[in-house]
Amino acid sequence: MSQRILVWDVPTRVFHWLLALSFCGAYLTAESERYRDIHLVLGYTLLGLIGFRLLWGFFGTRYAQFRSFLFKPGEIAAYALSLLKGKPAHYIGHNPLGSVAIWLLLGLVALTCMSGVLLFQDIGGDALEELHEFTSNTILVIVLIHIAGVAVSSVLHRENLARAMVTGFKSAKPEQGIHRSYLWLGVIMLAAVATFWVDYPATGLATPDVAQAVQHDDD
Repeated sequence: MSQRILVWDVPTRVFHWLLALSFCGAYLTAESERYRDIHLVLGYTLLGLIGFRLLWGFFGTRYAQFRSFLFKPGEIAAYALSLLKGKPAHYIGHNPLGSVAIWLLLGLVALTCMSGVLLFQDIGGDALEELHEFTSNTILVIVLIHIAGVAVSSVLHRENLARAMVTGFKSAKPEQGIHRSYLWLGVIMLAAVATFWVDYPATGLATPDVAQAVQHDDD
């Protein structure tokens, strides 16, 4: 008998939505000098989120751990074929194609953030700037494909995958669920990000003009 079970812990959900929000904001402000500091603060936020996710991939709950969505090429191909036939296998956590998107996003976001930090320090020149733009655009493409995949899988499996990443719950056998949501850690994550956004100009990471303006206000 299937019932409502907890699959996604709170830190994983907070990470997911903060990553989506931060990337969208960073992408939209990338070409504007006026919003350069917003772009920077969101970029540093993304870097911090990736750092957390790397740790949570080893120490997190069952479906958040990397080993839960490590699939062989054959498994990925088989799932893609079953998806084309309209009869994909059901997975409680990330499915094989979803896992490909997750791995690509983790790697590309990390690369984009690190190249952005170097560019802010005037390191790398035009070549690194082109890499930064290329990886950013590639992330956008993967995100759009991922959203389409979520929509298709939701229809075929008759379950709202996006809602599950909000509530944390899916329908499955009781023994397949996780037992701890780690609400306290999710709250700490939100508080840490909110504090960073508020105090960003005073951290020394902001552009000189913004940092000087904050220092002037403090005086």
